[in-house]
Amino acid sequence: MNDTPPAPRLAKITPENVGAACDLRVHPDQERFVAPVERSLAEAYAAPPNVAWPRLVLAGGEVVGFVMGGFDPDAGIDAFRCGIWRLNVSAAHQGLGYGRFAVEAVAREARRRGRDRLTVLWVPGEGGP
Repeated sequence: MNDTPPAPRLAKITPENVGAACDLRVHPDQERFVAPVERSLAEAYAAPPNVAWPRLVLAGGEVVGFVMGGFDPDAGIDAFRCGIWRLNVSAAHQGLGYGRFAVEAVAREARRRGRDRLTVLWVPGEGGP
């Protein structure tokens, strides 16, 4: 028996996968720390073109996570110039390396865009990230 989790890959949000994206749920104890995917997608839709970078993390054809990078070199707040705005890993798939994969994917995208500094936004609190 192979206990190795399926290799992850990124996918753009499409009409075919947006429902599965919105169904993704983190552990209930984490819900106060990260916005649900549907809110993130609404914010991405409302952002200027090429600023929000929302992606699904798929493993074995299943949605296991969501990450949204933000790339706005002209933002007045440093954290919004180049960073990870959201990271959601489904409760059932945490601890398997999918979050790390997502962070590394945003870092690769940042480098592709000529950036060498990546920030992360988070909500502080007991039991938080």
